[in-house]
Amino acid sequence: MENLVIQGTRYEYDFPSVHFNAETGECEISGESYLEKTAEFYDRLLEWLDRFMNEVRKPIKFNFKLTYFNTSTSKRLLHIMIKLREYVDKGGSVTANWYYHPDDIEIEEDVEDLRSIAKLDVNVIPDPNIKFDPFN
Repeated sequence: MENLVIQGTRYEYDFPSVHFNAETGECEISGESYLEKTAEFYDRLLEWLDRFMNEVRKPIKFNFKLTYFNTSTSKRLLHIMIKLREYVDKGGSVTANWYYHPDDIEIEEDVEDLRSIAKLDVNVIPDPNIKFDPFN
């Protein structure tokens, strides 16, 4: 199974950086996410996770380091979290972490909502090294 690596961009529509490692099970999404074709972008991530969960079956360490995401992205992030929870329900091992800047109360609240709906144990970790733009 191949790794999934996508270098994020900052143009009219931003998409995040993605680093999913098939050998270690370490997955990270970082940056900002407000895409024109959100489903098309995140469907690739969901398909990769499906393959990993069905073929590799190793523990997953999933790190979210998103500093901004729009409503359509939040729906896709919820799908990822639900998929991770389903993996746990089937006996898989998942450690999910969401890193955010301590002053970014909006992200913290959004993450709490997502993890509550997905019923996934997510470690919400304040990290002053994460970018924070209060005007975003």
